[in-house]
Amino acid sequence: MLKKILMSAALSTLCATHGFAQSTGEAGAPQPVLAVQAAHAWANPTQTMLLDATHAGPSRLVAVGDHGVVILSDDEGRSWRQARQVAASSTLSAVYFADAQHGWAVGQEGVILASTDCGETWSLQRSVLTVDQPLFSVYFKDAQHGWAVGLWSLLLATDDGGHTWKPQTLPIPPGGKKADRNLFKIFAGRDGTLYIAAEQGFVLRSRDGGTTWEYRSTGNKGSLWAGTAAADGSIFVGGLLGHLYRSADGGDTWGAVDSGSSGSITGLAASGNQVLGVGLDGFMLKGADDGSKFAAHQRADRAALTAVLVPDGTSAPLLFSKDGLLKTE
Repeated sequence: MLKKILMSAALSTLCATHGFAQSTGEAGAPQPVLAVQAAHAWANPTQTMLLDATHAGPSRLVAVGDHGVVILSDDEGRSWRQARQVAASSTLSAVYFADAQHGWAVGQEGVILASTDCGETWSLQRSVLTVDQPLFSVYFKDAQHGWAVGLWSLLLATDDGGHTWKPQTLPIPPGGKKADRNLFKIFAGRDGTLYIAAEQGFVLRSRDGGTTWEYRSTGNKGSLWAGTAAADGSIFVGGLLGHLYRSADGGDTWGAVDSGSSGSITGLAASGNQVLGVGLDGFMLKGADDGSKFAAHQRADRAALTAVLVPDGTSAPLLFSKDGLLKTE
């Protein structure tokens, strides 16, 4: 599993271990520890571990990573700067913006951060120290309704912009005794159907706005770390050892796609009629959204790639890794 193996095991020395009260609103709760600023730790925040990136409206890009670092770009990724204030120093695993102003980031210690000013400042909505249950992914369908997923079938939902987060109970997976599958990536299809890429080759699906969920099997037994919805409506998920799957019927059935990669897929993104992917050992993937003609290129540096993002107005993807922002080879 990506965030637990890659980030907590292979990169454990890089992960923050600072703590917070469960809510900044609790009486007597300590003040949250702010993210370390680049001037105090790094000459360039783009050279620290970055785990996810997203669009915030039509012109801003936002990336998150080690020690609560949040970086912003307003020129399609040519230059970056840190957010002015981030109320956490835990490693952030994922970030998502519902619109240009409203964004959320999640990570270690169950941290959920929120921004209402295009990512300039971030407030703490949730943090739990009593259980080691990190969050791996977050998705909002609008500025009020969102979900966050993580370790041991942790699924949280909000209908008030994250002011309150409520756990949801998932059904027992096929062949299991309890709902204990790790949930790695939540995203939506073009029709609003929700999907969660999970362990043991399962994809969870909700067709009723997250009220009920069902397991759909890809036929593989490995963990699925990434997912995206292509322009033609098809759904892609990928994970361990370069395994990639596509569904053209809303997740009812899945077909294996030859990704050309032996490195585990950590990120997928749709761009036009193409699907792009990145993975461990420096693998970069590109293929048509109909699942045909996928090809993989392995970087000479074999960098541990974590996310890929295509800025609006350009065809050149941005690559993120455990070593920060990388140039496309």
